[in-house]
Amino acid sequence: MQFKHPELLYALFLLVIPILIHLFQLRRFQKVQFTNVKFLKSVKLQTRKSSQLKKWLTLISRMLLLACAIIAFAQPFIPNTDDFNEVQETVIYLDNSFSMQAKGSNGTLLNEAIQDIINTLPEDETISFFTNDDTYRNTTVKALKNDLIQLSHSPSQLNYEAAYLKGKQLFSKNGGSTKNLILVSDFQQNSNPLSFEADSTLQLRLVQPKSNLSSNISIDSLYISNTSAKTLDINVSLSNQSAPIDNVSISLFNNDELLAKNSVTVNKETEASFTIPNNSVINGKLIIDDAGLQYDNTFYFNINEKLKIKVLAINNNTDDSFLKRIYTEDEFDFKSFNLSTLNFNLIPNQNLIVLNEIEEVSSALQTALNTFKKDGGSILIIPSSKISLESYNQLFKNNLISIYNTIITSKTRITSINYDHPLLVNTFYSKVTNFQYPNVDISYRFSSNSNSVLSYEDGTPFLVGNDKFFAFSSALNNTNSNFKNSQLIIPVLYNIGLQSLKLSKLYYTIGKPNSIAIQTSIGQDDILTLNSEATSVIPLQKTYSKAVVLETEDFPNTAGILNVMNKNTALQNLSFNFNRNESRLNYYDLSTLDTVTTDSSLEATINTIKSSTTINALWKWFVIFALVFLIIEILLLKYLK
Repeated sequence: MQFKHPELLYALFLLVIPILIHLFQLRRFQKVQFTNVKFLKSVKLQTRKSSQLKKWLTLISRMLLLACAIIAFAQPFIPNTDDFNEVQETVIYLDNSFSMQAKGSNGTLLNEAIQDIINTLPEDETISFFTNDDTYRNTTVKALKNDLIQLSHSPSQLNYEAAYLKGKQLFSKNGGSTKNLILVSDFQQNSNPLSFEADSTLQLRLVQPKSNLSSNISIDSLYISNTSAKTLDINVSLSNQSAPIDNVSISLFNNDELLAKNSVTVNKETEASFTIPNNSVINGKLIIDDAGLQYDNTFYFNINEKLKIKVLAINNNTDDSFLKRIYTEDEFDFKSFNLSTLNFNLIPNQNLIVLNEIEEVSSALQTALNTFKKDGGSILIIPSSKISLESYNQLFKNNLISIYNTIITSKTRITSINYDHPLLVNTFYSKVTNFQYPNVDISYRFSSNSNSVLSYEDGTPFLVGNDKFFAFSSALNNTNSNFKNSQLIIPVLYNIGLQSLKLSKLYYTIGKPNSIAIQTSIGQDDILTLNSEATSVIPLQKTYSKAVVLETEDFPNTAGILNVMNKNTALQNLSFNFNRNESRLNYYDLSTLDTVTTDSSLEATINTIKSSTTINALWKWFVIFALVFLIIEILLLKYLK
């Protein structure tokens, strides 16, 4: 037996008082004279025994009365479990990622967990609670109720180790309390094995609610597979996590107008095709009919009015026909001038400047190019076979590119491709190893091998690039090199041109870093916003003279087509979709974990914790005993002679 207020038991020492009263009678006896005391002596002998018995019985009942009253105030109890601790701390992590949309026995897994918290925990119990987005510390279920009811699914998810560490931080520093950390999730598998660092200061409980979901189809991506003067062919990639499903309906909308419908059999990975008009603005939405997870049944994309990338070639009576063949008029606005006739006022309005084999970069041209680069422009250097090293190197230093050191007059082959360079990422389907190596006769040696895109067979760079500044190490004219005839020239120069203006893509993924260039000029204090009917977001942005670059990652956090707004003017549309990582139906087997307690029901877990804090209270019984002894004392005093 234990006591809630054991300090009150010191009052039991007060039981000495009735003992002293009974042992030392403080009454004064009055003498009464009788002529004959023989009768009194016989009465005294007759009643002494009964009087002494009454006194001792009264003393015992009175002491038991006081003892029961004192013990009742100390609130005795018997715990129901061996690990009883009255001071409990509970921290609950509730995974509200999209995979928790899966159906359970009573709605979605997320809603089931929310109802278990509301219905099982006492309203006034203090807990700490956190999700993938929000944290509530030292609150009650009553205060949390509205937030729990309105809790929505999140596009982001804490990894399980991070959730474990965050939960530990929400406990107090009270070493005498029992700390219960509950992680509620479907525990979807990722690339890392599931493990938790052992911690003897808390009890970790994993709750993995079971889903009835056996299949899920998702729209994963789309791309333009073919382009003609009048039409675009769009391929839609779908995936399925179960056995093949026939006749899956896919609908394509432009705004709310149905453009086309298709039906496919989805077996693991499948593609569906649509043909839409070219050269028209499309605010597209793809919808499939699937009873699985709902967030991946809709996919947004948009095709804006196409902007041409402005390219300016500055020549020195050199051939630039290869540039014209690459920077074609359907995608680029290509202009070419000799240095002697160049109007410098054209430079700020370009996206890419190509110095095509000029011999010297004058101070005026350097100043114009440095300003152009700082304003977000891209520069490509193709040196002449006879250059002013000093003028070129000064331009390189200003733009943090390795300088030219020496001139090499021996023929050298270009044999190495840096596939990880940002210029060439996702350019080739596979690594090319058997291409015909181009060569150069005269080249310049860079002072460093860093930032190389293409390299010679000795490892020195043929092309370097860093932060929208690119430089070849040799002239590309036919006399000096056959690189113009190589299969490498088109992807390299085309990507340099394409990356000089970050045109909006068909769609962007929420949770991934995105850099989006909006071609517009705004005031110094103006900002661009991303607006929909329900939300308005101000993204991070960098303002240049002729463009604003938007940086997005976690915001916006809702999928859909958003308007890029400059005050009340709509500039263009951008589409955002949720990451499809949550569409997998692969889950960890928690039974393999030895150091944690697992369950499939949050309600059962909460009841287990509550059972370790419940007691059998005994104070009512001691109050009853005190009343019984009070009644006994009254009866003794009244009826026992």
